[in-house]
Amino acid sequence: MLAPEPFFEPRGTPFSEYHRVKALVELGYQIDLVTYPIGQDIELPNLRIYRSSRVPFVRRVAIGPSFVKILLDLSLAMTAIRLARRGRYAAVHSHEEAGVLGVYLASWLGIPHLYDMHSSLPQQLSNFGYSRSRLMQRVFERSERLMIDRSRVVITICQALQDMVTAAGGGDRAILIENVMGGDVDDAEVDFPVRERWGIGASTPLVLYTGTFEAYQGLDLLFAAAAELGRTHPEARVLVVGGDPGQVATARAAADRGGAPLIFTGRRPAREIPAFVAACDVLASPRIAGTNTPLKLYSYLRSGRPIVATDLRTHTQVLDSGSALLVAPEPKAFAEGLGRLIDRPDERQRLASAAGDLAARKYSRTIYLARTREAYARLLGTEAHRDGAAGVTGAAAGGASAP
Repeated sequence: MLAPEPFFEPRGTPFSEYHRVKALVELGYQIDLVTYPIGQDIELPNLRIYRSSRVPFVRRVAIGPSFVKILLDLSLAMTAIRLARRGRYAAVHSHEEAGVLGVYLASWLGIPHLYDMHSSLPQQLSNFGYSRSRLMQRVFERSERLMIDRSRVVITICQALQDMVTAAGGGDRAILIENVMGGDVDDAEVDFPVRERWGIGASTPLVLYTGTFEAYQGLDLLFAAAAELGRTHPEARVLVVGGDPGQVATARAAADRGGAPLIFTGRRPAREIPAFVAACDVLASPRIAGTNTPLKLYSYLRSGRPIVATDLRTHTQVLDSGSALLVAPEPKAFAEGLGRLIDRPDERQRLASAAGDLAARKYSRTIYLARTREAYARLLGTEAHRDGAAGVTGAAAGGASAP
C-alpha cells in the first residue's frame, strides 16, 4: 500500500487510510505500506511500514497539492519500486495520486490494481487554490482518468465521487465505502476536562468546530456567524479546535477585533476530540466548497449532539433535514441555525437521536467491513479472497492522527 501523505497524522486522508488498513488486517490480509518519511508509526498485526527517503529541509507536509509533495512522491516511488522488485504481492492498493504509480507497478508485476479515491484530483486544484493553469488541470484530469480506467476496483468515499466514476465509465468497477469510522481512535480520553480547561461555564451554551483551517472548510463563514451569534446570544461561546499556530493567531486577532465569542484551542491530539464533542451543545460544519463528505461527519452522527451544517452536497449526500439542521452558507443563516438549537433543547435532542439512528442504519462499522470484504473479493477473485492471507502492497494518501 503506497501512502503519499504523512502517516500517521491526525487529519482527513490519513485517518481514512488507517481505518482501511485496520479493516484489511482484520480480514486477514498482510500489508506492506509505503509512505512518506513523516508521521507517527502505528502498530497493527500483519502491517509493515516502509518509509521513503527524507527530502532535505522538509519536516511537514501541508494539506493539498504542493511542490513539496511532488518531491516526496518521487522519493516514495523509488522506495515502492525497490520493494516491488523483491516482494511477491497479490495486488497493489493505491491512495490518491499514488494511483498513477500503482497502475504502472501493478502492470509491471502482472497483478490487479485498486485505486482508493479519496477526492477528485482536478477539484483539489480549485479547493486549495493551487493553480489556475489549464495545462496542470488537464494533467490532473488525465491522471485521474488513467487511474479509473486501469484499475480493477475503484473505492470511492462519497456519493459525489461514485457518481463521477460512473460518469467516466467505471461504474461497474466502483464500490462506495464511506469513511464511517471518521476520526475515531482507540485510546479516546472521554474524561478530558474541556470546559474547565478553557474556562467555559457548565451552563454556557457551547458550539464546537473541529478540523483544519483550509479555505474550503468555511471558517470565515463560521467566524462571521459567531459574531452574529454574539449579538443575539451573548452568553454563547464557539470553541474552535484545530489550526496551526500562525493560523490560530491570525484568526484570534480577527475575532478580538470583531467581538466574536470564539475560543481557540489550536490543534489537539485526536484522542481528545471525543471529550470536546461530549462537552458541547451543538456541532458546526460550515464547509463551503468541494463535494467530499467531511470525515468528521460520521462520528458526529454517533455523538449524541445535533449538527448545524451548510445546505450543500458536501453534507446533503449524507445528512437530511431530519438528521441535522441544514442552513444556507451565509453568516446570518448559520448564526440563526446555531441560535435556534441553543434555544430549543427538545429540537437538539430530536436531531441528535435521528442522527444516531441514521448512523446505525447506514453508516456502521459492520457495513464498512462488509464493503471492504466485497472490494477485495472483486480485486482478487473469490478463490484468492477465500485464501485471505495473500500479501497486499498498496498506495495510501492523506493525514491522520495516531490511533
